[in-house]
Amino acid sequence: MSRPGDVDRSDPAGRAWVDRAVAIVEADARRSADTHLLVYPLPPEWGVDLYLKDESTHPTGSLKHRLARSLFLYGLCSGQITEGSTVVEASSGSTAVSEAYFARMLGLPFVAVMPASTSPEKVELIEFHGGRCHVVEHAPDIYEEARRLAAECDGHYLDQFSNAERATDWRGNNNIAESIFSQLALERHPLPEWVVVGAGTGGTSATIGRYLRYRRLPTRLAVVDPEGSSFFPGWRDRDPSTATGRSSRIEGIGRPRVEPSFVPTIVDRMICVPDAASLAAMRELERATGRRAGGSTGTNLWGAFQLVAEMVAAGRTGSVVTLLCDGGERYAHTYYSDDWVLAQGLDLEPHTATLARFAATGEWVPA
Repeated sequence: MSRPGDVDRSDPAGRAWVDRAVAIVEADARRSADTHLLVYPLPPEWGVDLYLKDESTHPTGSLKHRLARSLFLYGLCSGQITEGSTVVEASSGSTAVSEAYFARMLGLPFVAVMPASTSPEKVELIEFHGGRCHVVEHAPDIYEEARRLAAECDGHYLDQFSNAERATDWRGNNNIAESIFSQLALERHPLPEWVVVGAGTGGTSATIGRYLRYRRLPTRLAVVDPEGSSFFPGWRDRDPSTATGRSSRIEGIGRPRVEPSFVPTIVDRMICVPDAASLAAMRELERATGRRAGGSTGTNLWGAFQLVAEMVAAGRTGSVVTLLCDGGERYAHTYYSDDWVLAQGLDLEPHTATLARFAATGEWVPA
């Protein structure tokens, strides 16, 4: 019995539902084996090893599966997602695919607010997992529209762009950084010179950068950013208010504003990558390994190749790690379509020549 002046808002039935929901999400994590760390073929005489953490093998096919799981656990354990909650997200695609998967698992309605430029393959995947797509024409409007829709239905806005860096335990607990270093333990260069990642929300770079400092590791963090994105100029100029207002052609990374989850102080180096270079590197991956990946993986590889070339030029041995973010099947009508590339005014040839020279000689001479 509560005393005068007390307010008791406990809800045993609601708490029981949250307990079951957390157990369901955790069980999914237990069923999912760790993703593979692949060796990229480089000439052995270079003395440099390049690894790709293949995040496309998650149940929903991308790196964003980790983020979606963390965001749902964060919302559940913070009391923000309850039984019957409509879950809303602002997303260019892959995060929403993964979130739709977890929402259906918990029996919750899900709405993805996305730019009109989102690939049709991603829209189909979101709808396949039971989500509903709400399209806006002007990409920077997705944030306020998602917030409005969540408020309108008394739901929960997951807000990946604000919550990504706080929803993941960067100290370990089987996060992506801990997984990378565990898998490298028996390699000839177990402590990489660089880890290379892109910035979409900023959550992955924040997790890895903090983990490196927490574990007192010498590895440096490089963040690659597609052309027109705000992260690179914001980091370069130390101005978090930087906004280009442009949505990126490289889905999953690059933003029209510097997102709240991006932590610039733990980034050692940033590399701005032309969109045509990202697509050329994505296609080079298929040529060298037979694997198709998305454009963000190409951005990662372009930066990783540049760092490998610098190590070769300096006569340094060691290793570099980057991410294979998602599979190329999501981009059959865009990045792997020569007609689409031509319509975008992108010329891949000069960057393809840079990559061919790198593969043959280890030299880096960008177009």
